[in-house]
Amino acid sequence: MKDFLAHLFVPKESNNHRAKVLHHTNLFLTIIFLLLTSFFVQRLRISFPSVLGVKADISTEELLILTNKERQDNGVSSLSLNEKLTLAAAKKADDMFEYDYWAHNSPTGKTPWVFINSEGYEYVYAGENLARGFSSAEDAINAWMASPDHRANMLSANYQDVGFAVKVGELNGEETVLIVEELGNLNMPIANNSKISKIQEVETVSDVNRKSFVNRAPFSLNISMLIVAIFIFAFVLDMIIVEKKKVMRFVGHNFDHILYLLLILALVGILSKGVII
Repeated sequence: MKDFLAHLFVPKESNNHRAKVLHHTNLFLTIIFLLLTSFFVQRLRISFPSVLGVKADISTEELLILTNKERQDNGVSSLSLNEKLTLAAAKKADDMFEYDYWAHNSPTGKTPWVFINSEGYEYVYAGENLARGFSSAEDAINAWMASPDHRANMLSANYQDVGFAVKVGELNGEETVLIVEELGNLNMPIANNSKISKIQEVETVSDVNRKSFVNRAPFSLNISMLIVAIFIFAFVLDMIIVEKKKVMRFVGHNFDHILYLLLILALVGILSKGVII
């Protein structure tokens, strides 16, 4: 096994002083493998959606605790979990999955206020925050807090109640987890501002998805990232050994290849992050 691994990753006479995994034939076979794996996983997901489906495990209690912690840290009173707003949030999430949209307003013309009013919550102030594809409640809350508009919504003294919904479903052809936060107040606020708070509609991240709610990365994506990491390791090892042994050969540019693969990993990491609106 040791000799086999050395043949794969260490430049030596048996592999013509070039790690076997970096030979053109093996690179081509790897690309074919990735394409077949992606196709297989996609077919498996369609035929057996429960096998590789996204798993949700973020609790509304955790979202409430983290939200109130942010409010307390900023000198704002805590929110109370409201059953009617929770039901409104759940219906909003269901509507987004049913009509396949990522926006505050439904293609059917329904605004967030329709869902809130339908539960009998006659608000004076109301607001909504949406998130999708986050791997933890903490990540979603941090994303909202990093956006000036969402932060203002979360820390507004005009709100006294909140409702959360966390649901798994398919959106825009991608299985993901939606987090819906509905904020409201039934009473006239003490604050001087008499305007009704408008919904936050600023998207702060390009639309690209603790275990208490998501296995975010698809199975095929994990395999692809692992293979890219293996190639980075192989290129780094190859570069170090060739430089150390002063091996003369007509192939090279390992550093360029490493930078290219690191760029791919960085882009995958960025594009796989959650989104808020």
